[in-house]
Amino acid sequence: MTSSTLTATQTGRAHNFNAGPGALPLPVLERINQELTDYRGTGMSVMEMSHRSPEFEGIIAGAEAKLRKLMAVPEDYAVIFVQGGGSGQFTMVPANLFIAGKPVDVLHTGMWTAKAIAELKKGTPYRLAASTEAEKFTRLPRKDEIQISPDASYVHICTNNTIEGSEWNELPETGGVPLVADASSNILSKPMDVSKYGLIFAGAQKNLGPSGATVVIVRKDLAERADKNLPTTTQYRTHIKEKSLYHTPPTFAVYIIGLVLDWIEAEGGATAMAKRNEAKAKTLYDAIDGSGGYYTGPIEKASRSKMNVTFRVAGGNEEIEKKFANESGAAKLVGLAGHRSVGGMRASLYNAVGQDAVDALVSFMAEFKRKNG
Repeated sequence: MTSSTLTATQTGRAHNFNAGPGALPLPVLERINQELTDYRGTGMSVMEMSHRSPEFEGIIAGAEAKLRKLMAVPEDYAVIFVQGGGSGQFTMVPANLFIAGKPVDVLHTGMWTAKAIAELKKGTPYRLAASTEAEKFTRLPRKDEIQISPDASYVHICTNNTIEGSEWNELPETGGVPLVADASSNILSKPMDVSKYGLIFAGAQKNLGPSGATVVIVRKDLAERADKNLPTTTQYRTHIKEKSLYHTPPTFAVYIIGLVLDWIEAEGGATAMAKRNEAKAKTLYDAIDGSGGYYTGPIEKASRSKMNVTFRVAGGNEEIEKKFANESGAAKLVGLAGHRSVGGMRASLYNAVGQDAVDALVSFMAEFKRKNG
């Protein structure tokens, strides 16, 4: 899939900074448009196609193969596409991986780990191996603050905290305890060594595609931990055995994931994505840090996310921030209001968000400061 040479300004499209569902690559949207009513000569849309048809079996197998290639997934790991979003995995992971008498260790770094903890509280013993809640999650735990039990069933981590704006740039040492990662908002934004994880899950709607599908990469031996009396669709082994076709999968979402993966490959893979994402994040953080305090970032610099840049305007003045959100939206800079739980502003810089979008945002910020500072 080739890259579009058109900017958002040239196409009349907005600069999309939404946190999820997030921006999709324009070439992917153009391909979807071309194939919407007739997928490659079948006379049908993918939305109408039987999930048992050879055509769709080719689509889902191709998406798996491309993901394996782009992430260098080892052979002893399974790749499956399921429903229920990342939140569904807060139930599915402990149901499959928890071992009686071995509590789950959690590295608590924000709202998404809080949601995982809320599900664990319903019946799965757990302990906090580290938490920065006392500091309002403005940084990630330091190495000397992390205490992982060698007898833990697994360690749960959120690799990028979408709401707060922090990201793990160096994985914690787990001493052989399987590391389970919620990578919903930074999967394929940079290379990941899959062999360092026991399981990775990601809702597709940020860097992989539209909402409706969740990717799970799980070490096959861990999938066999589950009690065989666990409800059938809750068992990873069910979806592994049936190649994600035990029941009707989110067919159109999987199709789009495949197109996004084609686009990522054409753009140079995860390494190229990382280079672009680093440049975008640097542009925006430099503008924040160089504003003389008019814009401020709440996250400690060492913990800053390259995917979700959070910042306050005029010392957190809510009226000014509301004005910023309204005027930026009118300027087709969409989705910049921070999450309702933390306020402020947030710019999500997922793979499909171009440097041109960040440059437009930085220009708007300078002008807004000139008028309101």
